[in-house]
Order: sequence, then structure tokens, then C-alpha cells
Amino acid sequence: MGNRKVQAVLFDMFGVIARLQSPGSRAVLERTAGADPERFWEAYWSRRPPYDRGEVAGPAYWAGVCAQLGIPLDDRLVGELIAADLASWSEVDRRSVDLLGALADRGVVLGLLSNIPEELAARYEAAQPWLDRFTVVGLSCRIGSAKPEPDAYTWCVRALGLAAEEILFVDDNVGNVRAARELGLRGHVFTSHEALAAELEAALEIRLG
Repeated sequence: MGNRKVQAVLFDMFGVIARLQSPGSRAVLERTAGADPERFWEAYWSRRPPYDRGEVAGPAYWAGVCAQLGIPLDDRLVGELIAADLASWSEVDRRSVDLLGALADRGVVLGLLSNIPEELAARYEAAQPWLDRFTVVGLSCRIGSAKPEPDAYTWCVRALGLAAEEILFVDDNVGNVRAARELGLRGHVFTSHEALAAELEAALEIRLG
């Protein structure tokens, strides 16, 4: 890695700014589908990438999941599954949002790179004004690629107009951070707000306290 100073911070959304699905929200999805939990989550995640990339919409995604599980599907169940899924990803971490504000107030360039389907993206855009803090917003459903695919990162690098090594990528997923580092970005695996603040202070040469 070169000696260039970090000029921008590229954030993941879920697991860093927004919370991951809680046990309770996962249970709601399992009950709504009426499927064995292990088989349900296998189908849920195995069919997720095209949904995240915007290649299919919610009804088609859930049709595929239910077909894999052998569950009869009607419009009512589709609506209930979509609603439960969106709700499960909608809890925001206020400490992270406050951190975004502190960075933006100090003139730090912020980017967002999130694996997110269109319905959930629209929900966040309608309800979360802090999205305006980001100079670049890379939503997988809009850019046609999802982490850890290289194109997802290179889209953000181009949009930020910086060298890859001038960008610090923050994600809770080790594999996603590894993929970013392989493309020349700096990387931080999010484990706590305290560790992230220390990393940001060192990388950006600022004080957040």
C-alpha cells in the first residue's frame, strides 16, 4: 500500500450503519413462510444475489424461494413475506448515524456501498435523511453488482474519483473487506464503534472525541 492519505470512507450499510436481522425478525420470516428454518435460510440466501443486483423484484424473488421450498404461493403470502423481510432490515444503529454526521461535519467525503434490493432501498430513501450525508451511494440494485463482486467496488472508486488506496472501506463481513483490499482499497472489519473510531482517527488524522 502506498503512502497516500485516506480521502474518503466507504461504508457498508447492514451490520455497520443499520442492524442485521434480529432473532425475532428472523423468526417472523420463518413463521410467515411456514418452512423448516434451516431449509428456509438456505433458499433465502442462495436466491438473494439476483434480487440484490436488481435483476428480479420482490415477488419474483419470493416465488423462487417458495418454489425451492415447495410452498404454495399467492399474492397475500408474497405481500406478507416482502413486508416481513423489509421490516427485518430496517433497524438503524443511531451511534453509527451520529458518527456519519461527525465525519461529514469535518468535511470527510463519505460513500455507501450496500447489497440491497430495490424495495428496501426505496424504504430507506423515504425514511432516512442521513443518506444525504453520502457523496456517493452505491446500491447493488442500482449499480447491477453486489459485494464481493469486484465491479461493486470499482463502481464506487470511479464515482468517488479517487485512487483506491485513498479510500477506507468499512464492512462487518471479513470476505467483503478482503475483496476490497485485493482491489487496492484500505479495509476495516467493523467489530465495534470504539475500534472504528480509532481507525478513522488514525487514517484521517482527525479527532472524533
